[in-house]
Amino acid sequence: MRHRAAFALAGGLISLVAIAPVATAALAPQQDSTLVPPVSAPTDNGWPTFPPAGDTPTVGTPSGDTTASPDAPAAGQPSAPAAAVARPQTGRDTTFVVDKVLAVVGNRPVLASQVDEELFSRQSQGTKLPESPDQVRALRREIVSSIIDEELLVQQAQRDTMIKVTDQEIADGVEEQVRKVRQNFTSELDYTAELRKAGFQTPEEYRRWLTDQQRRAALQNRLIERLRSDGKLKPVSPNEAEMKEYFGHQKASLGKRPATLSFRQIVITPQPSTRARAVALTRADSILQALRKGADFATAAKRFSQDPGSKEQGGELNWFRRGTMVPQFERVAFSQKPGLVSDPVESPFGYHLIQVERIQPGEVQARHILIVPDLDSARVRSARMLSDSVHALLVKGAPFDSLQRRFHDQTAERGAVNVPADKLPAAYAKLLAQGDSGTVVPVFTLPNGGGRDQFVVLQITGRRPEGDVRYDDVRDRIRDQLGQQLAIRRYLDQLRHSSYIDLRT
Repeated sequence: MRHRAAFALAGGLISLVAIAPVATAALAPQQDSTLVPPVSAPTDNGWPTFPPAGDTPTVGTPSGDTTASPDAPAAGQPSAPAAAVARPQTGRDTTFVVDKVLAVVGNRPVLASQVDEELFSRQSQGTKLPESPDQVRALRREIVSSIIDEELLVQQAQRDTMIKVTDQEIADGVEEQVRKVRQNFTSELDYTAELRKAGFQTPEEYRRWLTDQQRRAALQNRLIERLRSDGKLKPVSPNEAEMKEYFGHQKASLGKRPATLSFRQIVITPQPSTRARAVALTRADSILQALRKGADFATAAKRFSQDPGSKEQGGELNWFRRGTMVPQFERVAFSQKPGLVSDPVESPFGYHLIQVERIQPGEVQARHILIVPDLDSARVRSARMLSDSVHALLVKGAPFDSLQRRFHDQTAERGAVNVPADKLPAAYAKLLAQGDSGTVVPVFTLPNGGGRDQFVVLQITGRRPEGDVRYDDVRDRIRDQLGQQLAIRRYLDQLRHSSYIDLRT
């Protein structure tokens, strides 16, 4: 039996792939970083999303059970052994053992070895498995059920002609995963030895397995994204009892709630003159003419773009969904045909030339060239004086909301609620380290690169000490995420009724 969970990629069963959009370090069992690289980063405010239950179906299993084992690993976390070596539980030679078929979904079998691997994976992470034979059998049935769910989604995605997963994107994902795993070993010999312990005879075998896992995960994700974008996977509203039960199963793994701060802010950004904007537009037009005469977009982006985040990548923005970019940019990106270059698009950042590379339901892959109008020192001084005036008005008791509506840069966040104090950006942390609720802190500068600093007028609205995580702290996250799970569960139930499933356990 191969305990390949030691080198698992982010993905796995459907409860890992499609339900939890962000994995959590603070809200999930710890991984062995020797073998498994981090899955994803926390959200911007330092709090990852509230995790669904583990690999077993969390809602609506065939038996009607609506809860998962409290010992199940959190969704979104790849399995990892507790030690650096993932050894089989038995030393017998299984070369000629015929794998038992537990179920058939369409024309694909669900094998006993898949369930054994999952059980070993959980045990390696420190999860205590049930001792009663009846409980073990029930747990194995739950794992089989979740494998069936995964296979149903994969097969449905394969039937959908609008869902495309290219060999190149899978190859790129495999290379990245191999790189992350390989960097944890000091030599190729150690790396291959650890692969063998996990059940892979060669690095090439590991790559082949990883390629299959990456492709299956991508198919599931694309299907869920397509269903959501088409309005066919609308969240189901869980009731209060379901939400509290869900919280009860997860509470033990949540740890302590960090000390947090809440604040609201008015961000004042220096604005270029009309003449500077006209000069920038003329420059963007000249680049556009060169592109339409055959100049290479990526080369032009490296030479002319003023976006430091994408310039060196030839303007590459990768895949993004609606709501990620400013509205002016998105209106063009989501309506433009691949390969074409847009006219200059003005946004609060400057003028963009946009080239859409690929599209799929709900998201776009694009490049851009950003031309930023010049900003003279007089405009910067004017913005600083304005921020000082706004600060003085607030200290004297002027309504914050009215000043924010009038002066705040609409591309900046209006504030934040319960941000962990140790996750605050450097520009904020020093000034917010002290001060009670209601304090208007001194105006400070938010570095923005290229001499385009912004000025921040900020008021602390709340401070909360470290403590236990309460239901009310995560209630909204539970509602959103459990609602998504319920919607997926309902869709899977429909697939089960319309698909061939031969359950042999």
